[in-house]
Amino acid sequence: MLRSKHAALVPVFTERSRRLWAATEARALGRSGVAQVARATGISASTIRRGLRELDAETPLPPERTRRAGGGRKRATDQNPTLLRDLDALVEPTAPGDPESPLRWTCLSTRTLAVALEGVGHHVSHTLVAQLLHGLGYSLQGNVKTRDGRQHPDRDAQFRYIARQVRAAQRRQQPTISVDTKKKELVGPFKNGGRAWRPAKTPQRVRVHDFVIPGATGGKAIPYGVYDLHRNEGWVSVGIDHDTATFAVRSIRRWWQHMGRPVYRDATSLIITADAGGSNGARLRLWKWELQQLANRTGLAITVCHFPPGTSKWNKIEHRLFSHIAMNWRGTPLVDLATIVSLIGSTHSRAGLHVRAELDRGPYPAGVTVTEAQLATVRLERHRFHGDWNYTIHPAAPPSDTTVTS
Repeated sequence: MLRSKHAALVPVFTERSRRLWAATEARALGRSGVAQVARATGISASTIRRGLRELDAETPLPPERTRRAGGGRKRATDQNPTLLRDLDALVEPTAPGDPESPLRWTCLSTRTLAVALEGVGHHVSHTLVAQLLHGLGYSLQGNVKTRDGRQHPDRDAQFRYIARQVRAAQRRQQPTISVDTKKKELVGPFKNGGRAWRPAKTPQRVRVHDFVIPGATGGKAIPYGVYDLHRNEGWVSVGIDHDTATFAVRSIRRWWQHMGRPVYRDATSLIITADAGGSNGARLRLWKWELQQLANRTGLAITVCHFPPGTSKWNKIEHRLFSHIAMNWRGTPLVDLATIVSLIGSTHSRAGLHVRAELDRGPYPAGVTVTEAQLATVRLERHRFHGDWNYTIHPAAPPSDTTVTS
């Protein structure tokens, strides 16, 4: 009977109610009640006797308490008063630079800290270390990018200048674009960061090592993007040779032929915002030479505004186009060029982003030199404010690019 009653009540028992129930049953059974209840339920005799003492106590425990004050195992910090001090000394922010610190060059995980505390006489588990760290006000934190390093004194002024140039062009219904090269991607069955929904326990199998696969099925893809700041549209040329200024300007030209000119039929100028380095660098002769050829073919006066060095993350294309491409293909191996072009072309956002992509198999050799004579033909007009970052290239002849080519 006792065994069946106990089995029925176990799901609703608390530690205190179980103890008091056993004591009540033992008292009802008389002299040998404690032994009988212990045999039938498995509750220790000492626990039943403690319940009997609680029943006879003049002042019962408050309803919210399970045990009397002072009961249970003592806290580790009470048994070992120096534990918190020693733990805080190990994770103190100045410790990594202290030559005497035992963990100067070690990752401060809870298991590592537990081992270090064992070395100074504290017997603790890594779970206890985690609890103590929270009590001391520590938490797991990553690095935060806040130090920009040395800033150009005209950085903010250049940001404002770019904004004024873009707004003025948009008011005149002139095209404004942001350009840049996205991170080069390995082509082949390689791991791609992020996760995607798949049937359970069926992850896509990829190569262990990220070594370039030579030949037609491998290599690297070079996505160069053009983002229309007004229409929220993007064009990406996926190259396979070199990331040169010729490739960059060819990508801009392809955007103009397929996406720009059809909607900006009355355009007479083009604003380009770009980084100060890379294939569209502010000091790159080939970039300016190729832009002159583009201006000649389109008849557009091309104004370029470069972001100051070290500020490329403020270029709109980074977080309005490239970030959405990265999210769209997360967890998907870029097994071939067709997959890359398809994934880029299917990118969209809730704000209505529309993207077109095209594979560019053209050769773009590196190391092309622009001679002084060629540079002299570039009709470059430097702006009054930072002419090294802001300049306009005027067309030298009537436009010859009158048809859309593939």
